[in-house]
Amino acid sequence: MSHSATFKTSVAFLLSALALLLVADLEISTLDPWAELGRMALGAVTPKFLAIEELGWALLMTVAFAFAGVTVSAAVGFGLAMVFHLRAVRWGCAFVRAIHELFWALIFLQFLGLNAITGLLAIAVPYAGTFAKVYAEILEEADNTPTKALPAGTPLISGFFFARLPQAWARVRSYTAYRMECGLRSSAVLGFVGLPTLGYHLESYFAQGQYSQVAALLMLFYLLIASLRFWMRPRLLWAYAIAAAVLIYGPLDISWVNVVRFFTHDIVPAPLRAASLTDPGTLSALAGWSASLVREQALPGIVNTVVLTQIALVGTGIVTLLVFPLVSRQFLGAFGRGAGHVILVVVRSTPEYILAYLFLQLWGPSMLPAILALALHNGAIIGHLIGRHSDEIVLRPDASRGLNRYGYEILPRIYPQFLAFLFYRWEVIMRETGILGILGIATLGFHIDSAIADIRLDRMLFLILVTAGLNIAVDAFSRNLRARLRLSTAAKVS
Repeated sequence: MSHSATFKTSVAFLLSALALLLVADLEISTLDPWAELGRMALGAVTPKFLAIEELGWALLMTVAFAFAGVTVSAAVGFGLAMVFHLRAVRWGCAFVRAIHELFWALIFLQFLGLNAITGLLAIAVPYAGTFAKVYAEILEEADNTPTKALPAGTPLISGFFFARLPQAWARVRSYTAYRMECGLRSSAVLGFVGLPTLGYHLESYFAQGQYSQVAALLMLFYLLIASLRFWMRPRLLWAYAIAAAVLIYGPLDISWVNVVRFFTHDIVPAPLRAASLTDPGTLSALAGWSASLVREQALPGIVNTVVLTQIALVGTGIVTLLVFPLVSRQFLGAFGRGAGHVILVVVRSTPEYILAYLFLQLWGPSMLPAILALALHNGAIIGHLIGRHSDEIVLRPDASRGLNRYGYEILPRIYPQFLAFLFYRWEVIMRETGILGILGIATLGFHIDSAIADIRLDRMLFLILVTAGLNIAVDAFSRNLRARLRLSTAAKVS
């Protein structure tokens, strides 16, 4: 890898973010943010666990939806990984994972209603696309020597399960466990659309200014995430599956009339309803409808989404470089690293949507809450990985210490891996940026939410497709950039 190319790329991204800051909406619209911050701080140090029954139920439902969604998506994703070499499968998986689970929830809500199936599918659909891609990569990179040693005529299925899969099983299991943590965060956020998970109660407590209850609920959630490796045991998975099914089970109350109407009328562009495609006037009206929607909503939404994404991406990089020493043996002892791990676990365990919602209470709707939320959340994730990577570096006994060690010994050696993780996370940040529009930030998600509020579901679908296309384009550009710079993601972040 060329150090010159890496340096030029880094400078280009930094300068682009500084330029975009000049046009970004960073206005603080609240009258007294410091007073609100004081109330939040007081709530953080005086958590109220008295309503433990209600808080406990919210956490149980969060775990139930996460476990059910991840289980279904892992099974479907594993099956799709077997045929991931087919172009149609690859493109299909790229499309479903490009749409955030909160958008999937909003789509399913329109024709399935607020029930368990909506929550389950909102997690399972995009996660299946992600599982398929990563499982396929893991299987492709696995050692193929045992498969070659099989006698001629061995059935393909037997060869796969007894020779190929065992070589990849440790990574498959590790990645699946990681996605369970992601599933918990996704499940929590789904509460903001009405499902009875953590987000539902957080929104209620925030609206009432009950920050002590907010603190209690978040502390329980952090404890849940931190203890995941202790209670998520393979021998207990069958029991968790039964418990999750029992907890989320309920009357579906699906109106099939609404389902049919959704696919045959609601999402059909307005000019095409009860019109003939052979009529030149219909096609002209469709072109005008599309052009108006692109001009008035899609293009402004794309511009704001890209501006926010690029600033947040560079912010993520800055946060990463500042925090990774907190968990690195190269800089701190056991006590310091322990405190650093607690800080990063708290920040990365808090979904970016919840962080943005919190900052929104302080500063009002602008890009500032979103930038800070995305930079902190993703910076903590990558900082944790880079800290582990720095532990593998062996220094000479007389190596420099302090800032000199950071700038001259460690940073040059971890920088390629840092860029690899950052660019790998780029598409994820773009996807997260879109949903923050639901909080009033003028990204594509803002216009999608407005279309749903106005019951203009044809516009909703059009804008969601635009969002998916933008995410796919950024993902492809990121892959090409990593390839040109020869950056390898030794561990996957998603």
